[in-house]
Amino acid sequence: MIPVSCGEIAEVVGGELVGAEPTAVVDGAVVVDSRKAGPGGLFVALPGERVDGHDFVAAATAAGATVSLTTRPVDGSPCIVVGDAQRALGDLARYVVAKLPDLTVIALTGSSGKTSTKDLIAQVIRPYGETVSPEGSFNNEIGHPLTALQATGSTKYLIAEMGVRSLGDITYLAGITPPAIGLVLNVGTSHIGKLGSQDNIALAKGELIEAVRAGGTAILNADDDRVAGMRGRTREKVLTFGEAAEAEVRATELKIDGEGRPTFTLHVGAGSAADDQPAFSTSVSLRFIGEHYVSNALAAAAVGVALGLTPEQIAAGLNAATPLSAARMELTERPDGVTIINDAFNANPESTRAALKSLAAIGRSRGARTWAVLGEMLELGDTSTAEHDAIGRLAVRLDVNRLVTVGAGAKPIHLGASLEGSWGNESAYVETIPDALALLRSELRAGDVVLVKSSKAAKLRSLADALLEDVQ
Repeated sequence: MIPVSCGEIAEVVGGELVGAEPTAVVDGAVVVDSRKAGPGGLFVALPGERVDGHDFVAAATAAGATVSLTTRPVDGSPCIVVGDAQRALGDLARYVVAKLPDLTVIALTGSSGKTSTKDLIAQVIRPYGETVSPEGSFNNEIGHPLTALQATGSTKYLIAEMGVRSLGDITYLAGITPPAIGLVLNVGTSHIGKLGSQDNIALAKGELIEAVRAGGTAILNADDDRVAGMRGRTREKVLTFGEAAEAEVRATELKIDGEGRPTFTLHVGAGSAADDQPAFSTSVSLRFIGEHYVSNALAAAAVGVALGLTPEQIAAGLNAATPLSAARMELTERPDGVTIINDAFNANPESTRAALKSLAAIGRSRGARTWAVLGEMLELGDTSTAEHDAIGRLAVRLDVNRLVTVGAGAKPIHLGASLEGSWGNESAYVETIPDALALLRSELRAGDVVLVKSSKAAKLRSLADALLEDVQ
């Protein structure tokens, strides 16, 4: 974070200094976890599900934090007391970003693929300027400002991943970090239980396009009609990506190797936002598993185009990029010959379909027996039963050899598979993760490929971890 005095912070957030010197300077990390507090930093005391951040203010002070942002005074610790600490965190981030006029903000949203695309963008552009990118999926009202506050005077690029649960969320986040580049990946069914329909999801995601700064660039997925339709929500340049013939950054000649990794020809052609780039084509081989990563890579390439990178620089970055975030199509070969694909960080219908297709492709290439271990996909509202049922039927159509459905919320996956394929013991339903683990331990054999996927709250990531620990 850039150096800011306690007095300045108090003025920005409308807070009261209690035990804090106005001239004391915050120039360290801004954190919400007291264990990460350090010299010169700012600790934000937020209420949690199980604990209250105010209980850890003293620990943050002892670790060297200059001051804490709180909603009440804490004896013995310098504080800036505000009415709403989370809102104050956003106000501070907005202020700091505004003091960095040379900072280029690249913001992205989408129903799926945000974090993986964010990681790809960072690896493409980082060689050409100091880059701040979110940790994991820091994309909400807390993680977003924390990421923004990592920017300093030497930061050239700030990547901002923006999630959405309701209308207005992205307008708020984009107000903290006004984007020079706004990228919308796709409009799926994630959070449809909160927003009610895909049209409402598109309305919410499109807030990012409306927020693109004057002289900036909106980047849209030409393969997604709802995203492509956002063109009318900005007066700024529009750059499109996808496999569609009209896309200005597109892929052709797609192939998947035996490990599920895509190779394709990248084309950068003339267009409204690419008119300073000559037509160019080159081969790209990704180190990521799954055909769906092609769209993510094209989105990252489009960001490179908007920033003025050459196609050669973009292709080199994509070829060298590696997965950075855990539990996202993370393939591990066990010593006993069993392959685990851990994709259990999160799940929605679109990402689950993509993961199943990748599993099937790897199985065909290897001639291996495939297992899909699936848990519940959350926040689907009234569509939940139908969406889970459809996933089970897709597993049958893709010739996945064994399906294990875990938890009552995911049971329609098992029922759909059973109805689609008249399966016998190819599909199994279990109530708990220990039950699933016991089944897998008893039946897995060398050569098997196992996909583990669920929404984060379904906690199948622990199942994937246990399967990997079995033979260590």
